[in-house]
Amino acid sequence: MLMSINPKLPMRNKNQTRDYYIDSLGFKELGPYDYPQYLILEKDNIQIHFFLFETLNPKENYGQVYIRTNNINQLYQLLLNNNVPIHPNGKLEPKPWGQREFALLDPDNNLLTFGQATNS
Repeated sequence: MLMSINPKLPMRNKNQTRDYYIDSLGFKELGPYDYPQYLILEKDNIQIHFFLFETLNPKENYGQVYIRTNNINQLYQLLLNNNVPIHPNGKLEPKPWGQREFALLDPDNNLLTFGQATNS
């Protein structure tokens, strides 16, 4: 019955969020409509939704998304090649729970963790 999940994260500035996800991470904007306080971005088979929260203090933002990938090495290298900053504590490494993961922070301090099972 459940088909997918689309996380909603806060953003302080729609243009800055759009530019970061499109230019740095390779997402594209979904749909022909431009909602002033909402943004939907997609890449491959995932969507992330954003809602405007202009007074958000990034140091108090705990927005997090875990994104599974089937080629973490290629994704990690692509981001490094594009000079996308990786979280200082989030370099690509194997984790005790059977995943290889890395993480980064978007302009609003939303944590994006990318992971792939070590046996895939």
